[in-house]
Amino acid sequence: MRWPLTIALVLTALPLWAAEWDVPLRPGAIAETLGRAAPGDTLALRPGTYSETVVLDKPVTLDGQGHATLDGGGQGSVVTVTVPGVVVQGLTITGSGSDHETIDSGVQLKEGATGAVVRDNLLLGNLYGIDIHGARDALVTGNRIEGRQDRRMNDRGNGIYVWNAPGAVVDGNDVRWGRDGIFVNSSKRNVFTGNRFRDLRFAVHYMYANQSEVSGNVSIGNDLGYAVMFSKRVKVIGNLSVNDREHGIMMNYTNNSEISGNLVQNGQNRCAFLYNSNKNSFSGNRFEGCDIGIHFTAGSADNEITGNAFVGNRTQVKYVSTRWDEWSRDGKGNHWSDFAAYDLDGNGIADVPYRPNDAMDHVLWTQPAAKLLLGSPAVQLVRWSQAAFPALLPGGVMDSFPLMRPAPVDVPEFAGDHNG
Repeated sequence: MRWPLTIALVLTALPLWAAEWDVPLRPGAIAETLGRAAPGDTLALRPGTYSETVVLDKPVTLDGQGHATLDGGGQGSVVTVTVPGVVVQGLTITGSGSDHETIDSGVQLKEGATGAVVRDNLLLGNLYGIDIHGARDALVTGNRIEGRQDRRMNDRGNGIYVWNAPGAVVDGNDVRWGRDGIFVNSSKRNVFTGNRFRDLRFAVHYMYANQSEVSGNVSIGNDLGYAVMFSKRVKVIGNLSVNDREHGIMMNYTNNSEISGNLVQNGQNRCAFLYNSNKNSFSGNRFEGCDIGIHFTAGSADNEITGNAFVGNRTQVKYVSTRWDEWSRDGKGNHWSDFAAYDLDGNGIADVPYRPNDAMDHVLWTQPAAKLLLGSPAVQLVRWSQAAFPALLPGGVMDSFPLMRPAPVDVPEFAGDHNG
């Protein structure tokens, strides 16, 4: 992570004695004061609403001190940063424009805004909350972002948009409404930690973003929690997904990544979904209370699945294949809440393998109308035959060393109603 070093280098070039400017509450006062300020100075805003948009083209601190509001009047981005070493803090920011082409935002960090810091702001009703557009090593922390609600969800902007911004850190923000909480595209070495996402399409949405980390975040009541697409070497660690409607974790053309220590709970569809994703490691996750615990499709292969807990899902695994895929390694598999296992030697490992799917599951997935026959004697006979003669099974997942107990997961605590 390079942003602390970048900021330090910028600060060493600033004057030793920085001034603090008292900015009067009148139209155009911020731009006028900025014109007189020197690099390293602070522009301290008075209580009240400043009706103007601001372009910060000097390395200064714009400080709302927790009681000033910037209202852009519906035109463009409210605050635009074009140079290194700028800090934007303590402001309420509202009134961006509505143009997706220009990415109208509450705060927009342009390519020259290396090491910019956006912290402890309240951003209300902007098309995009914060746009990190080519700014390297930016830090976005402690902000509360409430996006648009006046359009279809797909027509709104993102809470935080990261484009081609290596080294960006997004930490400890609260994002609600709008489209996606964080959308990152064509970037690398980004870190998203300790954020909270509610009432969105995706909490975190990756596209072509490599060597990055998503850890310690909370996704509540979104369409989808953590979506990683067309990316590699991504770490998804210690996150919480509660009541997300489609998937808690979704991987699409994602390879060589680590998914560990996450809790996905009460998803209406799938806890986890993999589409053509290969050579990933799933360990120590708990997938609980979903319609499907984990669904593999479109050739996803060579994934290591060990030490996870599948608890109370209607279908633990959906994986159609004619070959066996072993879900244990070095004598350690996963915990399955629906497995009536026994452990005579007391080593914590079940004494018989677990196979989550049988031939009838395959029939039901391909021919849903066959569910009408589930209670019939013929179906029960087929399932008894497969249990008695495993050679009849069609292939799929096998866990040779199932765990008797689930491992604990360490994720952020979730309290309260997700609509609050």
